[in-house]
Amino acid sequence: MTPCAFAIPGDIATLTGGFIYERRLLQGLRQLGHDTRHLQLPAGFPDPSPAEMQAAIAALAAEDRPLIVDGLVFGAIDTQGLARIRAPLIAMIHHPLAKESGLSAARRDHLFRTERDNLRLARHVLVPSPHTRQILTQDYGVPPERITIARPGTEPARLSPAPISPPLILAVGILHPRKGHDVLIDALSQLGDLDWQARIVGRAWDADHPGELAAQIAASPVAHRIELAGEIKPAPLETLYAQASIFALATRYEGHGIVFDEALAQGLPIVSCAAGAVPDTVPPVAGLLVPPGDAPAFATALRRLLSDPALRGRMARDALAIGKALPSWDDTARTASRVIDMIGAR
Repeated sequence: MTPCAFAIPGDIATLTGGFIYERRLLQGLRQLGHDTRHLQLPAGFPDPSPAEMQAAIAALAAEDRPLIVDGLVFGAIDTQGLARIRAPLIAMIHHPLAKESGLSAARRDHLFRTERDNLRLARHVLVPSPHTRQILTQDYGVPPERITIARPGTEPARLSPAPISPPLILAVGILHPRKGHDVLIDALSQLGDLDWQARIVGRAWDADHPGELAAQIAASPVAHRIELAGEIKPAPLETLYAQASIFALATRYEGHGIVFDEALAQGLPIVSCAAGAVPDTVPPVAGLLVPPGDAPAFATALRRLLSDPALRGRMARDALAIGKALPSWDDTARTASRVIDMIGAR
């Protein structure tokens, strides 16, 4: 097995989809027999300070083995500095940084140009979905033969479904405008005539957004039924998945969306948006997808599931069957392993 290194910014134990993916991939590569060195880069990416930028370039420049670089770093690091790296580079792009929500036009253009130029320096690119591969080939000019899809793995649900009453609508995603929790809250505010409860689970990521969401909930006529739960540890989160009747995430964009796989594995019908990779991740028999940013359409989809237990049950059974067939984290690691060995053999 080819020795390699994996450069990841900040705390690898962070409970977000991208960090979960990379933590599991790092573990999987080691279990397969790769001597995989973990490089913890500064946490400021994709908006590093000058000192963090220089520290990251210095750490990467010290490597001589195939080097996987997380997309938060790869898409934002100084191109001239990246060009000085001797190690063969493998970019790990969950979704292009320019696709993030809430960016100014100047910031979006800078990130697009930086990531495009940096991708030209990569020997190979790992992505989680066909959608991200398509974006990189069409918009960033990456040859398709230099991209490999390493779909996120999924753990089988450890708890049997145990829906609580009134039905629990569960949303899991960082507290960031891209996740569309504001759209979900608007949609829920239109469903006061139905019986339900809702929890929004996610780590505070954007500095101001959690307060904005809390104020939005407080002003809602159904505020007493919506809990902004913040970050929750894995075991209590598993319990919430088991207790839920519907998984709802009004995301504005996803490069894949590990939480959708988790919902499928638990047998949850999904309400989300036809944005990014979501249509590739959520099969029609298991989910209702509406246009992003459309709170009335999202409310209509939720109303349909809440009002039709037979439909909800059928979609739950289909979701569970699909969830059982999803790839494992071992599959993800084996895919990445073949790329590392290919790069190392050149």
